Amino acid sequence: MRLILARHGETMWNRENRILGHTEIELTEKGRKQAERLALALKDEKVTAIYSSPLRRARETADEIARFHQQEVVPDDGLKELDAGELDGLTFDQVMERYGKFLEEWLKDIPSLKMPGGESVAELDERTWATVERIVNEHPEGVAVLVSHSFVIMSIISRALGMSISNFRRLRLGVASISILNFGKRGISLLQFNDTCHLQGID
Repeated sequence: MRLILARHGETMWNRENRILGHTEIELTEKGRKQAERLALALKDEKVTAIYSSPLRRARETADEIARFHQQEVVPDDGLKELDAGELDGLTFDQVMERYGKFLEEWLKDIPSLKMPGGESVAELDERTWATVERIVNEHPEGVAVLVSHSFVIMSIISRALGMSISNFRRLRLGVASISILNFGKRGISLLQFNDTCHLQGID
């Protein structure tokens, strides 16, 4: 089966380079245009299921995709972004000022390190991969779209390719991007990564 991993469109906090975890925030006008373009890029796919993080920015993006397919969007908590806890909404400078010691440890790539009041990358990795395995088992011959977030998608791709989750910083994922994994008899392969060609011309 093929798994299409789509990141949600732009929010104001993305634009302001703020940490965005579980806070509910809507797409910007630009983000809505990105979601429309993303949906158009996927309209000819023979989609058998659409799953989404229940967070608003992902649901708004998934609803755009669903307009071209006879599928209801299924919200799944396993696709929620990393719980950033007390860091949610902060800029990098604010994190440095208020959580300097944590940031020093975070930059050492320790997967088990929890966000203050939140979760660790290792915990995110376990819940997202369990979600992927369940979806793949439910749609062995189909094409499923997963609309989610940066950390979630990077975690899924890292796990699929046998990379340590501690290497996630080596990946860069744009808003409203498309990545595709193929689950076949010979294993898992990455067919497409961080495709944003459909966003050209959006100001």
